[in-house]
Amino acid sequence: MVMVALLPNEAEDKCSDVMLEVSAGVGGQEAMLFARELFDMYCNYINHKDWDMQVAQLEFSDLGGLRHASVLVSGEDAFQYLKYEAGVHRVQRVPTTEKSGRIHTSTVSVAVLPQPDEIEIVLHSKDLNIETKRASGAGGQHVNKTESAVRITHLPTGISAECQVDRSQIKNREIAMRTLKARIYQQQLAEQLSRTNTTRKQQVGCSMRSEKIRTYNFNQDRITDHRLGCSYHNMESFLLGGDQLNSLIHQLKEMRNRERLLQILSDVQSH
Repeated sequence: MVMVALLPNEAEDKCSDVMLEVSAGVGGQEAMLFARELFDMYCNYINHKDWDMQVAQLEFSDLGGLRHASVLVSGEDAFQYLKYEAGVHRVQRVPTTEKSGRIHTSTVSVAVLPQPDEIEIVLHSKDLNIETKRASGAGGQHVNKTESAVRITHLPTGISAECQVDRSQIKNREIAMRTLKARIYQQQLAEQLSRTNTTRKQQVGCSMRSEKIRTYNFNQDRITDHRLGCSYHNMESFLLGGDQLNSLIHQLKEMRNRERLLQILSDVQSH
């Protein structure tokens, strides 16, 4: 539809840089294992789209899953695509640790935060509390020998970010600062939307951050996106993060554009 093609980008879409976070939710070790699979899927998708990425944080579980992971993504239209992955992802399957064959339901939450330009977020040094400590966990010989881990807290908001993925304290500080700016920007953006356009915020909330946006049913080899009301098969292919995921995101983009167009037409008619 021509009118859909003429729709301007939404305010946050102007950000070409994104911070994507994956966190295990309900389900203990099984949730952490699936968080690892989702994170790998997104890393593959980022490569599929030929975007650049830099891992900012990785917290592994004892069984090789992920408690939390975040990655900084840079690339054309990165936020316009990845924003539709934000929300709660539900997995239904028999865990490898389950002896009775009972299906478990677990959740993983995904957050997609636009990274602001330097001009948009200015942090004054007097408002920052910067702490350094020795890195913990897997990381090589430098662990617990040098204070390479960095945690930065923005005192006015209480928002903090930390990084210990690199051997260099300077590099970790840079990543933590970028993460902090993204989180502050996201908070400011949410406050702005709340003040200026409640209706639009509800729509964005429904399409981007709703509870249980997608269910992965391994026993039935079925992926169901609850926003589209559609199901797909071939779990193994989908989790590779290639064309199948890209096609689903395109459908979500088209649905969102139709919703925006209908809202604009409704506003015009009401006036």
